Amino acid sequence: MTARVALVGAGGHGLSHRRKLRELAGRGLLEIAALCDRNPVEPEPGVPFFDDHETMLRAVRPDAVIVCTPPHTHLPIALDCLAAGADLLLEKPPVVSVAEHAELEAAVRRTGRRVQVGFQALGSAALAAFRQAAPDGPLVSAAGAWWRPDSYYRRAPWAGKQAAFDGALVNPFAHALMQALAVAGRFAPVSLELERYKTRDIQTDDCTFMRLTGSDGRRLVAAVTLASEVFVAGEIRVGDALLEYPTDRVRLPGERFREVPGRVGLLENLLSGAELIAPLDRTRTFTAVAEAIVAAPAPAPLPGLRPHPDGTGKVVPGIDQLVRQVAATGLLPSESDIAWAVGPHRVLFETEEGGIHAQAEHR
Repeated sequence: MTARVALVGAGGHGLSHRRKLRELAGRGLLEIAALCDRNPVEPEPGVPFFDDHETMLRAVRPDAVIVCTPPHTHLPIALDCLAAGADLLLEKPPVVSVAEHAELEAAVRRTGRRVQVGFQALGSAALAAFRQAAPDGPLVSAAGAWWRPDSYYRRAPWAGKQAAFDGALVNPFAHALMQALAVAGRFAPVSLELERYKTRDIQTDDCTFMRLTGSDGRRLVAAVTLASEVFVAGEIRVGDALLEYPTDRVRLPGERFREVPGRVGLLENLLSGAELIAPLDRTRTFTAVAEAIVAAPAPAPLPGLRPHPDGTGKVVPGIDQLVRQVAATGLLPSESDIAWAVGPHRVLFETEEGGIHAQAEHR
């Protein structure tokens, strides 16, 4: 029987899911059951449209639902879909707190449904090859330098809002954090040191530097920015080994970059009944770290900015070099004699039954 799949959040980023749905429907692998969005969207021929997900669930009873709405709206929609008997492909970040994560996991156990989280890079053959071949080391790091114009923060009413999980590392660079956690494997964080900065009038950060220390003494460092004139696609580093996760390129010590093609699609994986690539429980540590980042004090404004030559907004001169420096050394900007850097915010974690929790924090 062909699976009937609905999409909640059919505009904006949901357009990429619509393209995938059309492709798989054209191959006879699924039927597009419905589209849902609070705002009008371009219709799909022959596909019913709803502006309320509860009405949609009652009307079409889909086998699976893709949820592509703002992160802070995920939990109630996901719970309703599971209660209606649907499996889920839930966009990242899956939820906005450890408590929500535990509530959703309980619903998964209660309903027996499947929940896949939209970390599509976890289905990459390049990641599997990197994890197998990269040397072990005390430091795993992620670095990325992108540019987002001012219009990026006008894309939706929740854009740039702290409570909406729109910070650099928890939303646009969420894949970098999740890839680093995947490479680290069994990694239980006991402490977090965080420096957050911003280049514009937003609530959240667009330049983020973070260091996690694990119970085994290993460190996981992330350095990312959305205010760079020079593009760094996104790199996961262990020693001299690099994984460029957006392009599926790998560079092992003594070698040049080589592409490792092949990705298993998360929707196809969900519908197949096979073991999930990105099950909800695999993202538990991501959620704990992301919640701690969002709960941190407001980011510090950055000085010394200059206009980006190709768009509205400012860039931080040399920020691409800094993110790579932090990733290579494990030292935060405040530890590297950067004039504008402020001391890190610190969080301690404790592992309890059902998840990882922030235990204490201090400046």
